[in-house]
Amino acid sequence: MASSSDMPAAVPARSLSDGAGGQLAYTIATLVTDPGQYEAMRASFAAGGFAPLDCEYLFVDNTGFEQTCAYTGLNQALRAARGRHVILCHQDIRLIPGGDSRRELDARLAELDGRDPDWAVAGNAGGLAPGRLSVRISDPHGRDQRVGDFPARVVSLDENFIVVRRSANLSFSRNLAGFHFYATDLCLVADMLGWNAYVIDFHIEHLSPGNARSRDFEARKEEFRAKWSKALRPRWIQTTCALLRLDGEPLRQLVGQLLEEPVRKLSRRLPGASGWTGGEADTREARGSQPATLTPVRPTAGPGNDEAA
Repeated sequence: MASSSDMPAAVPARSLSDGAGGQLAYTIATLVTDPGQYEAMRASFAAGGFAPLDCEYLFVDNTGFEQTCAYTGLNQALRAARGRHVILCHQDIRLIPGGDSRRELDARLAELDGRDPDWAVAGNAGGLAPGRLSVRISDPHGRDQRVGDFPARVVSLDENFIVVRRSANLSFSRNLAGFHFYATDLCLVADMLGWNAYVIDFHIEHLSPGNARSRDFEARKEEFRAKWSKALRPRWIQTTCALLRLDGEPLRQLVGQLLEEPVRKLSRRLPGASGWTGGEADTREARGSQPATLTPVRPTAGPGNDEAA
């Protein structure tokens, strides 16, 4: 019988649940460069029903010379948020007196819950496809704009107002920076994780027309393009048990799948191949015998290799 010293130590366990007690309904997070604008925004939210009882407000202080970019600052907000839904918004948005309020947003998000349990990001403007937008906003481009039917599933969102479902555990890319394309980045991250993005019928006012003509905008666009072009590139994936070809273009994906088996066999015979058992493995597989097994390669002990056996 094992002695008491051989028994594992008792470690208390706590059950995790999505509906933990004391959770807030909303976290409203903002990058602040103008305290006056921010206070006016908060006042409009308070008047619209976003009360301290079940809402919290977070901000990143960007009033000084040193600026925290949106990717970094809003990632901090997502990590710190306690609300079931996290509103990431500009300091110059306003709930319209007598217009859409907390009650309407609750209803729109409940509608999304019923329509698509895999939604994770929502906003008031975004892109569906080349040449097609979905918009529900008042801004310097026009009052009471309504383009398309709602809710509309989109591939990108505008940054002025974003609602993030906190249980989706999303974050912005760590290898991008600045104040442009971060909502689109979040939509792509959501898509990679199996979540969807929507424009909803929630009407607010945005005091700014946006700034898509600056040199910084163009520079950030190229950085965004470079990062996601690399992230979404076609590739070969070698696991310990299989070789896979991934490609988002259907015809190339089909060709890649047809090539998987010959490339798998060839790759194990290349000069740089390592970790596979003897040269008869593929012959045995062709005859219907047991598949080749992976033999771990033990590193040679030497300087800088603390795990060598």
